[in-house]
This record gives sequence, structure tokens and C-alpha cells, in this order.
Amino acid sequence: MSTRKSTSTSTGTSTSTRTNTSVGTRTVVESEECAALRAAVAALGKRHGRDHDREALWAEAAKLGYLGVNLPEEYGGGGGGLAELSIVLEELGAAGCPLLMMVVSPAICGTVIARFGTEEQRRAWLPGLADGTRTMAFGITEPDAGSNSHRITTTARRTDDGWVLSGRKVFISGVDIADATLIVGRTEDARTGKLKPCLFIVPRDAPGFGRSPIDMELFAQEKQFELVLDDVELPRDALVGEEDAGLLQLFAGLNPERVMTAAFAIGMGRYAVARAVEYAKERQVWNAPIGAHQAIAHPLAQAHIELELARLMMQKAAALYDAGDDLGAGEAANMAKYAAGEACVRAVDQAVHTLGGNGLTREYGLASLVTAARVARIAPVSREMVLNFVSHQSLGLPKSY
Repeated sequence: MSTRKSTSTSTGTSTSTRTNTSVGTRTVVESEECAALRAAVAALGKRHGRDHDREALWAEAAKLGYLGVNLPEEYGGGGGGLAELSIVLEELGAAGCPLLMMVVSPAICGTVIARFGTEEQRRAWLPGLADGTRTMAFGITEPDAGSNSHRITTTARRTDDGWVLSGRKVFISGVDIADATLIVGRTEDARTGKLKPCLFIVPRDAPGFGRSPIDMELFAQEKQFELVLDDVELPRDALVGEEDAGLLQLFAGLNPERVMTAAFAIGMGRYAVARAVEYAKERQVWNAPIGAHQAIAHPLAQAHIELELARLMMQKAAALYDAGDDLGAGEAANMAKYAAGEACVRAVDQAVHTLGGNGLTREYGLASLVTAARVARIAPVSREMVLNFVSHQSLGLPKSY
């Protein structure tokens, strides 16, 4: 499923443009094909609903081509981009059945391998990631590094046969259901002696690769894990991309992660507002639906506006990324993630408040979102770190750290 058309520049190089999208003027309008994709995914989500079976939904989404919509056609994908993939996750979330591993497997890992992997790595992984038969987790967060990716201590030591990885990771999603984990480690630069980030594919059953579940209050079908890499031996071809690429490859995965987190949050917020609006139309206390009262109607309208605004920034970020503007996409992706996280939290809070006591019951399915909504504020980077980024990258203010 492709929404791109190839054009030639004055230099003779090929570029990719999106129908009805003007990145240069910073405007984003969905193409007819994207609108059709949104409607089709919404119908899929409606069939599965809040009480969905994750494996069944994953399988059907894969069969319909939605999981790999962003991956290259020559490897079994849809030939689209992050704009299309974010639509899929947002609409599933709006139906109450978001697939968290979409953020990780096709968005982060699929993108990194498609852009920087060897031909052998692409053929080994991309078809499976596209059709859902294979999944990949992503491991970057460490106990002592937090949001500071420059403090990652997981190290990769070169050997005659390949690499040896040692370190720890925390809050890694879905490791138990993933065939492998794309691990962010650091290798020593032979010229400077400094450590630089590199990416490695670590199979789930690799000796020395241990995992233990983290006991979370958050309810989610995808579990969180702490990983221990105890001298994990890997072949040479476990390295993804160039050893000297450093942060370039890392952020090629982190920008899609932020955009997809925004899609996750917007979908969740839309679901909450829709449930609240449905309730407010039917619930009567003083001979009129409670939705007729501005104290109920206005906060819900505000929540809707904020979600729509966050979606526009998400669309801008996806369009910039798909157009190859990594620098512009980095700023927009962080802003989109921030806006969507804030909008989601407020939407869920207002939805629960609209339902009153019913908002905390299992029957209406909103109470669990109170905790889940905070994820978009915290992960994959905290709102405070986004504000740090914008203050010194966008506004040119001096760093405070």
C-alpha cells in the first residue's frame, strides 16, 4: 500500500513526495488513500474492541498489511511511511485496542534495519516484521542512564569471531514475545578511545541473555522486563549498520518512537472522549442529558481540540521524517509526543470525571486508562526532557545540564 510517487530533482537524484502534502510549507493534508486506510483500520478496531485478544488482532492486522505498511515493498511491506503506520496505531487506540509492539517492532526496529541494515539483515527480518510472523523488541533504557542516552553503559567488545555484549536494560517491552531485541550498546572508537552507540540484534535464546519481568501497576498485555546481558556472544553480522555511524542510526529509530507514542496517546485520548460523549448524551439528572451543561460540554470540547492539535503536529513530524528531513522531524516528533501526552492525560481525566463513579468501574473501561495515559508523559522520554530539547535546540537557550 503505497502513497508515494517518485520525482526527479534538478540534480538527477530521486526523491519521494506524498500526495496532497507540502512539507516545505509545513502543511499536512491526508491523501485519499490515507483517509481510506484510517477508515479501514477503524473498522478493524471496532470489530475487536476494548476486550480484544492481542494475538488475534495482531494476526488480522498483519494479514491485512497494516503492521508493515511503512516497510519497503521489496521486503513485503506496504511501501508507505511513518504517516501511514501512525494512522494504524491511532485508529486501533481510538477503538480501545492499541498494539504497543507496533511502536517497537515495525516503527523502531523495522525502520532502523530498512535504513541501515545489510541486505542479509533486511531479507532476514523485514518480511517477517511486515507480515507479523516475527517481532523485535528494542532495548535502550538503563537503570542509571534514564533519559541520558550518552550515559549508556552496555558495552560491546570486539572479538575475533564477532562481539561480546555486557550490561543491563530496564523497562523493555515485549521481550518475551519477541524473536530478538535490538540492543543499544557502545563500542570503543579506536581513534579517540571514547565510547559511541551501536545497535545489535540479540536473539531471544542467546546464551547469557537473561530477562525478568518488572511488577507494574500498569495493566497492559505487553509486559515490561529487566534485561541482563552477561557476556552475550554475537556474530559479526549482529551489528546493524556502520560501527562509526553513532547517534545517526540511534535517532533514526528514536524519532519514529516519539511519533508512534504520540499516535498511541492520541488514540487513547480519542477513545476516552468518545466514551464520555456517549455517556453525556444519555445520562440525565435534571430532566436533560448532562452533556447539555457547559460544565460537562466545554471540558470535553477542549479535550477534543487539544487532541486534534496534537494530531496535526504528529502528522507534520511523520511527513518530515518520511521526506528525509531528520533534523526537522526530530524537533516536530518531540513536540508531537509532548502535545499528545498532555492532551491524552487531560482527555482521560475529563472522561473519568464526566462519568463520576462510573468512570472508575471496570464496566466502562476508563479507570485503567488513568495510569496508562501517564505513559505518554514519561516514555520514551520525559516531558521535562522534551522541554529541555525545545528550549536549547529550538529557542537557542543555554543548556541546564
